This record gives sequence, structure tokens and C-alpha cells, in this order.
Amino acid sequence: MSNQSPIPSGYWQDASGNLVPVAKIKEIDKDRTKTVTELCEQAKLESARLVGFKVTAMQAVNDFVARSLAEYDVKHGGAKGNVTLVTFNGKFKIIRQMQENIVFDERLQAAKALIDECIQSWSKGSNANIKVLVNDAFQVDSAGKISTGRVLGLRRLDIKDEKWLQAMQAIGDSMRVASTKPYIRFYERDDATGEYMTINLDVAAA
Repeated sequence: MSNQSPIPSGYWQDASGNLVPVAKIKEIDKDRTKTVTELCEQAKLESARLVGFKVTAMQAVNDFVARSLAEYDVKHGGAKGNVTLVTFNGKFKIIRQMQENIVFDERLQAAKALIDECIQSWSKGSNANIKVLVNDAFQVDSAGKISTGRVLGLRRLDIKDEKWLQAMQAIGDSMRVASTKPYIRFYERDDATGEYMTINLDVAAA
């Protein structure tokens, strides 16, 4: 429940919470406020409409996947996995993606310690390059998060050292899916080029 007092008649409240008599407010400031308020209220309605469309579209794709798999007597959660659907004439395409947000638990620190031991035990000639690579992988961003891609990139290195392999196992064990975010994108084929162009639902990028 808000404890904010009602604004008295004949006054507007500024951004700092001060009450200002309407008669003292410039006409251009009133006009700006009216224009921005009306557009933002409309934007909120459009945003809610797009959210509703996304929910409806995701459900429609899920239902179709379930119907398609039912032909093979396969029961499957239609909301899982990535799916690409194309119309019979190739004109339209829908891509549904499920993006997993992967995080690491405390065992990642064990992996870092093992890798540091590897660096110390290896020949000096290889230390500098591999140390830069490892330190970069374990750097945190401004939000204090470690880059999943850089850490997983270490696992693609073809290094047979037993302690290194143990560290890679620790990285794998420390991974867990924190959340899954669904995305759905719509495309229309350009008849002239044959390329699929995004049907843009983001007004800021249009």
C-alpha cells in the first residue's frame, strides 16, 4: 500500500517530489508531459499485447509439436527443445529457442586451483600464454558474473595433463542450469533474394 499523499488540486509534483502550482509551470513543460505520458501509456498497452501474443504463439507451437509427434505415438513436452517450423511454400518461418542460463557453483574454485597447479608445474615456455588465457576465462564482469563461454572454452583445449583433465571435470560438475528463457522469432522470405527477413516485433530496432 502506498503512503504517498494525494496531490492537491491546482498543483503538479515534480521529479523531486516538490509540489508546484500549475499556474507556475510553463506551457511547453505541460505539453511535453502530456505528450510523453500519452505515448508511454500507449506503449504499456502495446507491451502487454505483445506479451500476450508471445504466450499465445508459444502455446500454439507447443501444441503443434505435440500433434506432430503424436503421429509416431511419441509423448513429449512440447515446450522443450529448439524447433524450426516452415510453411509448405517456404514463405514464412518460426524459430522457437529455449536458452539456458548456466551458472557455476563453488566447485569452479576447485577447478581454478587445479589449473593454477598445472601452470606452475608446466614448462616456463608455455606459462605466459596459458596463464593469460586462464585468467581471462575466470574474470568477472561488472555484475560479478563469470563468462560461461570463456570457461567452457577451456574444456575445448586438447590438453592431456591428468590434473588439467581433473580441473575440466570439476568445471563440468560445477555447472547447473539456473533458468531457461524461451524465445520465439518470426521470419518472412524475401522473394527477390531468397533470404529470410525478421518480422520485427521490437519497435526500438525497427
